[in-house]
Amino acid sequence: MKLISVNVGLPREVTWKGKTVSTGIFKEPVSKRVMVRSLNLDGDGQADLTVHGGLDKAIYVYPLEHYDYWRGELPDTEFPLGIFGENFTIAGLREEEVNISDRFAIGTVKLMVTQPRLPCYKLGIRFGRPDMVKRFLASRRTGFYFRVLQEGEVGSGDTLELVSRDDNNITVADITQLYVGKEDNLELLHRAAQLEALPKSWRDYSQR
Repeated sequence: MKLISVNVGLPREVTWKGKTVSTGIFKEPVSKRVMVRSLNLDGDGQADLTVHGGLDKAIYVYPLEHYDYWRGELPDTEFPLGIFGENFTIAGLREEEVNISDRFAIGTVKLMVTQPRLPCYKLGIRFGRPDMVKRFLASRRTGFYFRVLQEGEVGSGDTLELVSRDDNNITVADITQLYVGKEDNLELLHRAAQLEALPKSWRDYSQR
């Protein structure tokens, strides 16, 4: 498991459907080592803190392996690293392979997996495609978020080390399935509703 790219970007104003919108989805790779804080990375920021950022969404991660899928789906689109708005582009760790509450060490940072990403319309802004949110969810290639347990520095090329595996065995892909699946998995819903590492909004959704 390897960190391929560290990507940051501050909010900017763009025009979308005739309106001015502030968004932090435009991320670019950085070559130097970056300080990871409890709420984000140095040089990074989110525009709407009511739905982005926070302790449970401090770092957004997207698997490099998904890039090939999207190149096939959108052959006329360029795919620079960070295009999905991710802070970490990683190799060797996909949604079905990682549990909620799994803990990792990378560089001098310690992290915990919290939830999958649910995209908002700003992903469509980044790609210039209003249908991108729907396509993204349908692909189940959501990426996931880390909570920062210990601040420190990271850089591209660093190795991710699995420190501990959560025994509940509820993967990021499982949580996404509960949200987008057509049939309810009552056993999984019950387990997710009691999973303390899962943010309260997700537990409440499972309970409902």
